[in-house]
Amino acid sequence: MASLMSKLTDFLRSPQGRKLTEQVKRAAQDPKNQQRVREAVRKLRKR
Repeated sequence: MASLMSKLTDFLRSPQGRKLTEQVKRAAQDPKNQQRVREAVRKLRKR
């Protein structure tokens, strides 16, 4: 049985995985999303 990491690696190397990786990279560069992440981290640190 393949491990979870090997399944994940296989998916990320597939065309669908590459497409998803590019979408995530583009979303990470969006200033609005960066602000959302900063807000979430700030809230988590408050706890």
